[in-house]
Amino acid sequence: MSLETGATTGAATASTTDLDPARTAALAAVASVPPDTGVPKLARGRGLRLGARRVGYEVKQYFRAGDQVFFTFLFPVVMLAIFSVAFSGTGNIGTNPDGSGGISQAAFYLPGMMAAGILLSGVQNLAVDIATEKSDGTLKRLSGSPLPVISYFLGKAGQVLVTSIMQVILLLLCARFLFNVALPTEPSRWLTFAWVYLLGIVTAAVLGIALSAVPRTGKSATAVVIPIVLVLQFISGVYLSFTMLPDWLQNVASIFPLKWMAQGMRSVFLPESFEAAEQGGVWNLPGVAIALLVWAVIGMVLARVTFRWIRKDS
Repeated sequence: MSLETGATTGAATASTTDLDPARTAALAAVASVPPDTGVPKLARGRGLRLGARRVGYEVKQYFRAGDQVFFTFLFPVVMLAIFSVAFSGTGNIGTNPDGSGGISQAAFYLPGMMAAGILLSGVQNLAVDIATEKSDGTLKRLSGSPLPVISYFLGKAGQVLVTSIMQVILLLLCARFLFNVALPTEPSRWLTFAWVYLLGIVTAAVLGIALSAVPRTGKSATAVVIPIVLVLQFISGVYLSFTMLPDWLQNVASIFPLKWMAQGMRSVFLPESFEAAEQGGVWNLPGVAIALLVWAVIGMVLARVTFRWIRKDS
């Protein structure tokens, strides 16, 4: 009996080791395939295409939320109209001793509202939106879908860019045709506007993603985010002339990016004579670029470290 068992074992061993090379390679390939996770892999470049398609979805969702449209999209336009009408009786700003020259109230407040719009579109919009999606389980469901993380963020970033550009166009049209504000004609000023805007919107977007980790629930998101955004607007030269603030508050405001966005926008839309009213008496555009770049990097690092599909304490 033992001899038969040995013979059988030897035959089995021979049948395993004497396989042809092609079959051996096929078995090895099958063994190296990872277990099926239920989530199909995406083709190369599919994440970018999904992100581009998601931009349209995000924009539609944005404009379907009436409160969000008012407090982020229309709010700067409304505030520009209020300040322009409320202070129109005080005359022009920056007039000569003989009463000539100067600019209208609408022209004076336009750059500040541009900067505020960038902050609202990026920081407030994304911080509240992502915190709400995290709270109601939307992000948890997306984390279990084939949608890559990059596609999700491309959709959000695209939505911010599209709606912000629309907001800028609306502000310029209102300023020009409702309040007769003379817009810049020099190409150099519009070039400055382009890089200040792009740096500003990127910075605001990544800071909005990072700030979305702070609210514990979607219901508390507006209570956490809006006061931060509102205080920054008041101390950064949006609603008040920056040099009206005490020196210590100017120094505090200079830490944050909104002050630099507003300063860059003032260099575009205000006459050169207003440069003397800036902190240090200059537009300091290199300082604007450096400050926004630093905050963009800080925002990216914070967004990478703090973002979660679900809260840690869930």
